[in-house]
Amino acid sequence: METNLTDHSFGFYSIAFFGIILLRYFLVAGGTYLVFYSPLSQSFVDQKELCRPPTWRAIRRDINLSILSTGVFALASSFILSGYGEHITRLYSDPYQYGLWYLGVSYGVVLVLQDTYIYFTHRLFHHPALFRWLHQGHHRSRHPTPWTSFAFDPQEAIVQSIFLVGIVFILPLHFITMIAILTTMTVWAVITHLGLDRLPTLFPHHWLGRWVIGPAHHSIHHINYTKHYGLYFTFWDKILGTQDPGYEQALGDRPTNSVNQA
Repeated sequence: METNLTDHSFGFYSIAFFGIILLRYFLVAGGTYLVFYSPLSQSFVDQKELCRPPTWRAIRRDINLSILSTGVFALASSFILSGYGEHITRLYSDPYQYGLWYLGVSYGVVLVLQDTYIYFTHRLFHHPALFRWLHQGHHRSRHPTPWTSFAFDPQEAIVQSIFLVGIVFILPLHFITMIAILTTMTVWAVITHLGLDRLPTLFPHHWLGRWVIGPAHHSIHHINYTKHYGLYFTFWDKILGTQDPGYEQALGDRPTNSVNQA
């Protein structure tokens, strides 16, 4: 495995990762869009709550931004893999090196650290002096769709990549753990940008929705910029007062009441 990883140049990795990440985006975001924005899926939701469907112009804008951010993520991935080949990261390939239990623990630790990093950088992005330069492109979609999941300005993509590049120099991480983290990032980004109105009206909002961010929670952020900055979990929003006070109250019904008041 190690020989294969060190046999190629940084340029080769960059091109390969660009193709892989872009293909993943079109498969996951595109597939999710086809499922949840199809006429069949709309028959399961309350037609009174459906937002105006996105225009193709808006979708193309999100795709164009996603292609740019894909280039940034590809360069970051290439840097990580090249660093592994030079033995300067803490990535490892033997799952027994730190014990099998460590695979799950390190996965959970990284998610919490990443959520913390994203919360504070995301909140910083909304400062008036930085918003237009770093984060405005993502918020052009007031009602997000799966295509919005990776629609970041290149500058924002760089800031996001810094965490992934930095963490492999700090924590020992197995490749399986890294793949699990990247998969979680992709799936979570698509789910949280699914849109407030695309789930069935009986979709359960139980105790898990109080601690884990879903499409309703993040859709509120796209409408009310001063609320909901977290990535995976709601605890930073709760602790620091950026949780919409009406969100948890609406969990038993539909969180749209909170959005409409924003």
